[in-house]
Amino acid sequence: MDRCHPSEVYELFVRHMNTPRVVVDNGVCATATLVQVHSARKHGVLLEAVAALSDHGVCVRKGYISSDDGRWFMDVFHVTDAAGRKVADDDALLARLESSLSADALPPRTPPAAGMAAVAGGAHTLLELVGADRPGLLSEVFAVLHDLRCGIVDARAWTHGGRVAALVFVRDEETGKPIDDASRVRRVESRLRHVLRGGARGARTILLADAEAVNLDRRLHQLLNEDGEAESPAGQAEQPTTTAVAVQDWGERGYSVVTVSCRDRPKLLFDVVCTLTDLDYVVYHGTFDTDGDHAQQEFYIRRLDGQPISSAAERRRVIQCLQAAIERRASEGVRLELRITDRRGLLAYVTRVFRENSLSVTHAEITTRGDMAMNVFHVTDVAGRPADPKTIDDVIQRIGTESLRVDEERWPRLCSTEGDAGRSGGGAGIFSLGSLVKKNLASLGLIRSCS
Repeated sequence: MDRCHPSEVYELFVRHMNTPRVVVDNGVCATATLVQVHSARKHGVLLEAVAALSDHGVCVRKGYISSDDGRWFMDVFHVTDAAGRKVADDDALLARLESSLSADALPPRTPPAAGMAAVAGGAHTLLELVGADRPGLLSEVFAVLHDLRCGIVDARAWTHGGRVAALVFVRDEETGKPIDDASRVRRVESRLRHVLRGGARGARTILLADAEAVNLDRRLHQLLNEDGEAESPAGQAEQPTTTAVAVQDWGERGYSVVTVSCRDRPKLLFDVVCTLTDLDYVVYHGTFDTDGDHAQQEFYIRRLDGQPISSAAERRRVIQCLQAAIERRASEGVRLELRITDRRGLLAYVTRVFRENSLSVTHAEITTRGDMAMNVFHVTDVAGRPADPKTIDDVIQRIGTESLRVDEERWPRLCSTEGDAGRSGGGAGIFSLGSLVKKNLASLGLIRSCS
């Protein structure tokens, strides 16, 4: 029997120690599925765990994060499906988590650099668009792509703070292959830059090499953060009073404590952890909990260099970026679902109908499966107010009552807006260093000196 070289044995040992161990248990809690992740500390592992849960479509109801401040950490999540029940297929959830957190699957910490690069990605080509938002912009983008014979396979677009970010997967309409001809790529970029005019930083069109490895939600957050949307006066003006973020110091332990109190929604934990990770902060301890559709989260963080937040400007930037991350995904307007056989120019036509009826798209999620287009749009009037029901009805009649319909959120809302407003009035008392994290972690015996 062949013996392994000592260096190979050591390499296998290191790989084993660095591979997170995942437990999914449906028997511990009567109302939720328990997910535990144990891992050697590595920047980004927490984000990958939360992203895997979000991608699986489960809701994180509560949980905690703890570590020994250096070598390892443990995450515990109480999750349910969208209807508030235990996760039925826990084996599939376990497989997704193990795959996402394997040593080979963890992506590099630094995202692809922004620039005027253009390369084919997987089976399609990925366009990244950032610019100043305005009514009808998405319609113009889709019209340009249709004119240039670019078939849209999938797309996602967010608007916030007067800015728009979009990721659009395209392929050649004739051949179905990636668009990798350099002259054609330059023509596409030039036309789109013209449409995405204005803004201090201008518009960018970026094609990435490995489209399959891109976390679309994370990349949209990154694009808007790089664009300065969070710090813009328009972005700050949009923040509602029901979202409260505070950052305080815990000097004796060398932590900064970030507390978030807001309305709960799908992927809220992902958005917060993603923002902290991309701002180069490490979460050492934390808890998150929900009560109805109200969420409260508290995290003990340090920078990658091990230091806490050290200036008022840095604290202000963290608060602004977290508020923007929470609010930019909060879909505004009427939710319209389109399910129809895909055809050339479909999105250009549908969004033109929206524009001609004075509807503005605030969020869009475009998906193609086989020959079917399954798209979701959130629309308001051009001033950002709720759309007139008669206008919505006219649009549905024009596009097709069997294809387009108004749909409530798939995720249940368990509390009223008035309930949130009542909580926000006492928000100042929520943010104390002796609150959620210290109580919960002390009761678990994880940070005994916090009591």
